[in-house]
Formats: sequence, C-alpha cells, structure tokens
Amino acid sequence: MFEFKTIALFIVTAVAEIIGCYLPYLWLTQNRSIWLLIPAAISLGLFAWLLTLHPAAAGRVYAAYGGVYISVAIFWLWVVDGIKPTAWDLLGVTFALVGMMIIMFAPRNI
Repeated sequence: MFEFKTIALFIVTAVAEIIGCYLPYLWLTQNRSIWLLIPAAISLGLFAWLLTLHPAAAGRVYAAYGGVYISVAIFWLWVVDGIKPTAWDLLGVTFALVGMMIIMFAPRNI
C-alpha cells in the first residue's frame, strides 16, 4: 500500500509542477493572458508542498520523483500536446520508472 500511495503522490506532484510551468509557457509563447501566472504560482506552491509529504529523505524523494515526472511529462506530451510518444520515449519512461522504484522501494538497513 505504501508503494501505491507514494506513486500516486508523485503523480499528483508532477501534474502540479507541469501545470505550474505550462501556464507561463502559454503566456510567453502563445500570447495568452498574464492572469495565467496566478494559477501557475498556486500550482507551483502546491508542487513544493506535495514534495514535503513524503517520509523519505528529501534528496531521495527528489531523485525518485524525477522518474515519475518524466512519465507524466510524456503522458502530457501525448494528451495535451497531441504528440504520440515514440518507442524511444516509452523505453526512457520504463528506465525512469525502474530507477524510481529502486530508489524509493529498495530495502534499507538504516
């Protein structure tokens, strides 16, 4: 159960980070409203707070989170940007998720 909660929390965290970065991107590159910066800032604040909810050491959490972030970003590429991931994208996601699982769920003596 711990593993599923950890992964779910990482996914929500990644979505918050991507939204927090995507909204300023829309403002800067697609001439969207500057008001997008308000929900972007809230989303990035939520992202930072969500990272604090993990019981593991911060460095380990940040390292493992990167693997889930990569996966969510590739899913975002497909769903939001409308670009189908390549086999190489999916292979990269696989390696990133395996790395995340090793970092977060390997047995520890300490």
